[in-house]
Amino acid sequence: MAPHFLLEALQLDYELILVDRKNEAQKSADYLTLNPSGRIPTLVDDDLVLFESAAICIHLAESYPTANLIPSDCAKDRAKFFQWIMYLSNTVQAELMVHFYPEKHTTESNLTTDITAVQETRITAMFELLDNELRDKEFLVGNSITVCDYYLFMLAVWADEFAKPPLSLDNLSKYLCKLAKHEAIIKVCGQENLSLSNYQSPT
Repeated sequence: MAPHFLLEALQLDYELILVDRKNEAQKSADYLTLNPSGRIPTLVDDDLVLFESAAICIHLAESYPTANLIPSDCAKDRAKFFQWIMYLSNTVQAELMVHFYPEKHTTESNLTTDITAVQETRITAMFELLDNELRDKEFLVGNSITVCDYYLFMLAVWADEFAKPPLSLDNLSKYLCKLAKHEAIIKVCGQENLSLSNYQSPT
């Protein structure tokens, strides 16, 4: 979803090809030729083929610097940008994947429920950290929307059904509701049949 947000935010012409995960099309010979990790997504940009969502997002942002979706080399926020994109992709997203696919992390079927519960507690604490960071801030880094914001919105949507979802946290809720008004997010969620009704702030 995050790379999809970026493609729309940059108003690029692109072809979206859905991969049939139920039939493990990402493990097919043709797909593995492009992406040997057998994971989704993959970006084909002329003769460049990239996988890993964060890498795709950074590539797109740096390819169109006038959009200001990544701080420039001289910006003091650049180091913070990389801190947060690494935290979101390497920590929050990685823990979410364990939460959603616990069977891949144990050979004992009776442990999957426990793994899911423990992971939800761990991930909720991560969202609480982000909630604290967003106090009195409109964006995660700097004074305008960046890749980090689109990435965090994606992860927050994934955690919608937690007992304590991101929308239950004061700062994150205000932040997410504002992001949900961005045209790229509205368009992508429409294309992916995801309702934004929960993100329509009453104020």
